[in-house]
Amino acid sequence: MRLNKQKIFVIVILCALTACGFKLRGQISNLPFKSLYVSAPAGHSIGTDLERSIDARTTTQVVHKAEDAEAILQVISATNEKRILSLSGGGRVREFELIYRVSTRLVDSKGIELAPASELVLMRNLPFLDAQILAKEAEEKMLYKDMQDDAVQQIIWRLSTVNP
Repeated sequence: MRLNKQKIFVIVILCALTACGFKLRGQISNLPFKSLYVSAPAGHSIGTDLERSIDARTTTQVVHKAEDAEAILQVISATNEKRILSLSGGGRVREFELIYRVSTRLVDSKGIELAPASELVLMRNLPFLDAQILAKEAEEKMLYKDMQDDAVQQIIWRLSTVNP
C-alpha cells in the first residue's frame, strides 16, 4: 500500500511539473549564425574555452579570422576578484568570496551590434583555515575554473537567444 502511494505521489509531481511548463534545458544544437569568431583578451583562457565549447555543442563553425565570420563575439574583459567575507574573533580570515566577472558583446561582420555589452558575475564562497593554505590555494583555482566553465555555458545560452 505504501509503495502505491509513493508511485502515485511521484506521478502527481511529474504531471504538475510538466503542466507548469518545466522542462530540462538540454543541449543547444545551433546558434542563429553559421560562423563565429571569438575575440578575447590575451592571457585569458576563456576565449579558447568558448571556441571549444561552441565547436563541441553547436553546429556553428568557429573561424580564426574575423573577416570570415558571420558574427564576432568580443570578450571585453574577464577578471578574478577575492574579498574577505568574514573574520574570526581574533581578526583572522575565516571565509573569502571569490568573484569572476566577464563582459561580452556580439557584433556582426559589419560591426553592427547584435547583442549589447553585458556582464556576467559569478560568485563562490571559500572557507579558509591557516593550517590548510596549500589545499585552499588549489581549491581557489578549481573554483575560478568552475566559474569560468559556468560563464562559458551562460554565454552560449545568451548567444542562442540572439536574433540577427
